[in-house]
Amino acid sequence: MEKLLCINNLQTDPYLNLAMEEFLVKNYAENIFMLWQSQDCVVVGKHQNTIAEINFPFIENHHIKVARRLSGGGTVYHDAGNLNFTFIINGSEGKLVDFGKYTSQIVEFLNNLEVPARSNARHDITINGFKISGNAEHIFKKRVLHHGTLLFNSDLERLNNSINPSSGKYIDKAVQSVRSKVCNIHPYLKKKLTISEFKEALMEYFMQKSPFSLPYIICKEEMELIKKLRDEKYASWEWIFGYSPKYEIHSQINSHMGNLQIHLSIRKGIVSESNIHGNLIDSNLINKINTELIGLKHKKDIILNLLKIKVQLSEKEGFSPEEFVNHLF
Repeated sequence: MEKLLCINNLQTDPYLNLAMEEFLVKNYAENIFMLWQSQDCVVVGKHQNTIAEINFPFIENHHIKVARRLSGGGTVYHDAGNLNFTFIINGSEGKLVDFGKYTSQIVEFLNNLEVPARSNARHDITINGFKISGNAEHIFKKRVLHHGTLLFNSDLERLNNSINPSSGKYIDKAVQSVRSKVCNIHPYLKKKLTISEFKEALMEYFMQKSPFSLPYIICKEEMELIKKLRDEKYASWEWIFGYSPKYEIHSQINSHMGNLQIHLSIRKGIVSESNIHGNLIDSNLINKINTELIGLKHKKDIILNLLKIKVQLSEKEGFSPEEFVNHLF
């Protein structure tokens, strides 16, 4: 039986933690179990359209990070009240995808604490029908990365607000999240634990479960490589937003002075088509905006800078550049 490296990851930078998962699955040969937490962030699946999965104004106003992970599946929320678990396990080609193999072990742990947890057909873990854990997998050669969330005592209002995007504004063929009602584990515990104690108990459970388990700390040299991967990939706009499948934005601005219809096409995060029309501002200004938007990143600060400096859109048009750009996100 192969040994199991058990990592108690104390890092809270979501980009670093996601880079760490990729590094471990691609550069290690051993089986791995890791527990970790992240600062407030929304994490989208690899094949999702980031902008369509998040409540952009809420995320921006509350300084919540946005990240993209290596695995598929739907969007999840991390904060200090959420615990993440990662299995990286060797297997046979064609037999690597097996959600139940991992969720059943987490359910067993929770049941041992007298928490009435169950797994469902969507590979979520639930309590009384409320979701406490979303799970996803990524295959690399003959290794599987399976990871999931555990809502222990998360801020559920903040969670729901973060992943409540504007409906109908974005049109795409990306993988869309299935929204579920959620709850925390903490209220169901017979013996009350802090999240640190809960994390410790879960780690001890897997250490005892496998006779070939041993605690493991990633060395300084490898952490430098993980930080490099973090900076070059996971914290980059190109990965978080630019990797999104092509999408369109349909929006409109209405006022007593007139209206504007906004239609943008985005490819690899870049505006490829702009069709803005209406009678709210001068037609020459509209034409200039349409022309100048082509080739720009669909990134708020870049578009705002364009509107203010190059196009010179001002409040005399009836609304500010900030108000205009808000309709593009």
